[in-house]
Amino acid sequence: MFTPVSTRSANSYRNVGLETSVSMANPHQLVSLLFEALLQSLAAAKGAILNGDIPTKGRSIGRAVRILEEGLKAGLDDARGGDLAANLRGLYDYCIFRTTEANLRNDVAIIEEVIRLIHPVADGWNQIKGEVAAQSQSVGSL
Repeated sequence: MFTPVSTRSANSYRNVGLETSVSMANPHQLVSLLFEALLQSLAAAKGAILNGDIPTKGRSIGRAVRILEEGLKAGLDDARGGDLAANLRGLYDYCIFRTTEANLRNDVAIIEEVIRLIHPVADGWNQIKGEVAAQSQSVGSL
């Protein structure tokens, strides 16, 4: 029911750090944070399945699905993104389906599949960070 003071303090600092990261982030950084949180949630779900920790598995998979649905998928702009946005929407829908299936089957291989699918997208997004920063600076100097 109660957690040790040191654990509560650590959680508070962690939450403040996350809130600070989010409040100070530009749109590109917010998506990067979503990818990071998604991959962490999937890794936690994988570990929970391997350890037979059903409550942690459920929380981790629920968080991953919410990030995919309410964060990454909801942030797509079909008008500006065209085919790329449509393809990402399809990928995210597939990952939601497979992650839910992994939950039902307690299947680590499915979680690993989703990680393999998301990792290159996250890496690609993070690689364009320099280009986004350069464009922001050139627009700001006009």
